[in-house]
Amino acid sequence: MSESTKTRIATVCGYAAMVAVVLIVALPLVWILLASFKDRSEIYVQPAVWWPSTWHPENYTEATTSVPFWQFLRNSIIVTGILTAAKFVLGVLSAYGLVFLRFPFKNVVFIMIIAALMVPNQITVITNYSLVAQLGFRNTFIGIIVPLAGVAFGTFLMRNHFLSIPGEIIEAARMDGAGHLRLLLRVVLPISIPTMVAFALITLVNEWNEYLWPFLMADDYSVATLPVGLTQLQNNDGVTNWGPVMAATVLAMLPILVVFLVLQRQMIKGLTSGAVKG
Repeated sequence: MSESTKTRIATVCGYAAMVAVVLIVALPLVWILLASFKDRSEIYVQPAVWWPSTWHPENYTEATTSVPFWQFLRNSIIVTGILTAAKFVLGVLSAYGLVFLRFPFKNVVFIMIIAALMVPNQITVITNYSLVAQLGFRNTFIGIIVPLAGVAFGTFLMRNHFLSIPGEIIEAARMDGAGHLRLLLRVVLPISIPTMVAFALITLVNEWNEYLWPFLMADDYSVATLPVGLTQLQNNDGVTNWGPVMAATVLAMLPILVVFLVLQRQMIKGLTSGAVKG
């Protein structure tokens, strides 16, 4: 078999794998979108029917009126915005300190950060809940935001990127008299934009979809986020009208999906920027 034939076969296999992955990811999203326009009977029918026989856009009206959807959306924007900003600032500053500052036990600190990445958040739920409840912060934005503001992943990501910055650039800036603040703002951050976009986008998506902790903290609609609020659309009698639930899910996914599509190239570039040095 010639090299050109092997290359064509490898290319075809590669494209086939990509198509398979796209279908696996896209089909559930297509199902949710089509189900958001279906009547309840069409969703429960067996075998499943993809295309609705009659379109029901009123599912979207019910989704936004049967529960305080817009209040949930506002709460999600507040919580996600503050958490993303806090994690971004803390992650960048802590990564800068680990790379460009000298202090005792720096390696120990980094090992502790790596260890924190290995601990699932669910393990700390009981202790965090007990502490927040004792402080009287249940059913408040503070109680939701502060325990989620850890930045182990962001610190790890930004540290690895800062290590890939050529040392000559840093030394030249220091020879020009740049202090730490100027070095960070004028040199390090401008050449780290792709990685910062990746960090911000991953954080944004994770915080937007966070369910467990806001669910434990929210006693009513006043601070409930979208993932928590949408559960109110489900009935407890086992006959949930999934049309409005799917419609609300589409509305909840749409903002993050738009942001991801706009910034996906920067995200991919940022995640791979430290893979090759040269």
